[in-house]
Order: sequence, then C-alpha cells, then structure tokens
Amino acid sequence: MVTRSIFLLLKTLGATIVFGSVGLQTLPTQAQAKIYDPLAISSEQTISDVLTEDDIPTGEGGFARDYYVQLEKGDQVAIDLSSDNFDSMVMLIAADGAKVAENDDGPDGTTNSLLFSRINEAGKYVVRVRAFGDTSGGKFTLKLTKLKPSSK
Repeated sequence: MVTRSIFLLLKTLGATIVFGSVGLQTLPTQAQAKIYDPLAISSEQTISDVLTEDDIPTGEGGFARDYYVQLEKGDQVAIDLSSDNFDSMVMLIAADGAKVAENDDGPDGTTNSLLFSRINEAGKYVVRVRAFGDTSGGKFTLKLTKLKPSSK
C-alpha cells in the first residue's frame, strides 16, 4: 500500500520512474495549455471577435466562447449576437452554472441571436457565444446593453 501511494505521488508530480529490472516507466504528466479565463464585458461595449476550433467544445460538434459581466438585481439586459459566418446562439449563465436564458434566432428572421433577460440576483454572469449544431465558427459581433426603464 505504501509503495502504491509513493508511486501515485511521483506520477502525479510528473516524475519519470524506472522500475529496476522490469523496465516499466511512466511519462511526465502535461498540464493543459489553456486556462479558462473569460474576458469581461460591460454594457454598451461592442466586441468583434472570432469563434474558432480552439474555443470550448460544446459536445454537439460546435464551439463556444465565454465572456463575463457583473450584473445587479433588477437589471434588464439585451444581448445581441450577430455573425455572417455561422448560425449564432447566445446564452446567459448564472455563477452557479444555471442557464438563465438562451436565444438561437432573433426576431428579424435571420440566424443572428437577440436575448432579453431580467436579473433576479446580483452576481457575475457568463455570456456564452456559440455556433448552432456542428458549425465551426467564424467572425462575430457581440453587444450587451443594460436597458433603462422608461420614465412615465
């Protein structure tokens, strides 16, 4: 048991171990090259970016890119995502990973996305840009707007 624990510890540390006459060895462990670190966006900021195969795999053949925004309780937001290169989808995700809202095709009859949501709890939210289905990606424009109530 002690030998197994030592072996697992050394393997985890990425050490190469040679076992005497048997000649067995483990190769160094390699860390993941890219760390998940979404960019911050703010209201009225327009982002022009590119969705690529280097982004987050969706498990449905496509890819996604995340941004984060700090929102307050009662905020009303509109998230506009457009692309001439792929069928866009936009999702708003709470800090606990729960999907708050999602939109595939906006009301203009195109494959661009337009999402409206009212925020019920203050916190850090993720805005996820993704391609519908197995579309690979391309250039896109993203804009988040905090809507202001009308003064009547």
